[in-house]
Amino acid sequence: MLSPKPHPKPYPTTIDKTGAQSHPLNTLPAADTITLEPNDPRRLANLCGQLDEHLHQIERRLDVEIRNRGNVFAIYGDPQHAQLAVSLLHELYGETRDQQNLTPEVVHLYLQQSNLETTMEESTEHPAASNIKNFSEIQTKKGKIIPRGINQQNYVRAIQTHDINFGVGPAGTGKTYLAVACAVEAYLRNEVERILLVRPAVEAGEKLGFLPGDLSQKVDPYLRPLYDALYEMLGVEKVDKLIEKSVIEVAPLAYMRGRTLNSAFIILDESQNTTREQMKMFLTRIGFGATAVITGDATQIDLPRGTRSGLVHACQVLDGVEGITFTHFQSKDVVRHPLVQKIVDAYDVYESKTTDDD
Repeated sequence: MLSPKPHPKPYPTTIDKTGAQSHPLNTLPAADTITLEPNDPRRLANLCGQLDEHLHQIERRLDVEIRNRGNVFAIYGDPQHAQLAVSLLHELYGETRDQQNLTPEVVHLYLQQSNLETTMEESTEHPAASNIKNFSEIQTKKGKIIPRGINQQNYVRAIQTHDINFGVGPAGTGKTYLAVACAVEAYLRNEVERILLVRPAVEAGEKLGFLPGDLSQKVDPYLRPLYDALYEMLGVEKVDKLIEKSVIEVAPLAYMRGRTLNSAFIILDESQNTTREQMKMFLTRIGFGATAVITGDATQIDLPRGTRSGLVHACQVLDGVEGITFTHFQSKDVVRHPLVQKIVDAYDVYESKTTDDD
């Protein structure tokens, strides 16, 4: 016969870095206490997540402890971090209003914004994390897309107000996804007549003849991220029809030579794999009423050794040219798995050490 489990302590004790046991958190005054209204059990369960996974996610990231009874939440820890947790809980509870199921991914996105605010708390030129509603919203057929973080917001605003825009930064920062969203919005508003998706096929050396299928099918593997974003925003059937009508066009970078692109939204993805000549050729294709977005990660160049990246060269040559914008993303802007941010930072540290040793 199983013996009954001992009654758990209401709050766990904490252990500091030296290994010494400190007072239980519940013996300390709460840094902040909030009451979420209305008191809706369904929404509260959605906010907390299965087995309180969403609360634990916030606790780990902001280094606080959250306790709740019903719709009353007490946050223990550093007062500044507790304030961030309060703002975060209010925002996430608002997300549950429209019966939207919260996921760890959504919580992570809001945490990214809270982290960003911490690093810029004294800055008055940036909006606060709680002012997400003031961010530039992108309207697509499937709904609204809200940029997360200062850099994403500035990136979208730059695309909406300038003809040539560079988005440079590590993988997972939303460069390509937001560019596609802006292209879809511009098309739905009749601001452009077509959307062009361009990408250098470096893995095949721009020589795609040995691959099976027609031109579009040859380039498809390299443009799959762009297709996925289009399908999500417009739907599969709509995208296929637009491709048939050549409203959405897919082409390798080498096939852009000699063309003039008017009234088009052009996205050059993975531009770090262009040569200097290819980048110059692409930038001089842009015609009247066109918007170009060039995305890339200067740390993931697949060009042959000794070949200089067109993206790196363009950032140096065009810096300061009026009408051209540059948005530089950092590891803290990564919106994928939290480990991706740590991986990017680790590689940056290693490469900087290697450069110093050389």
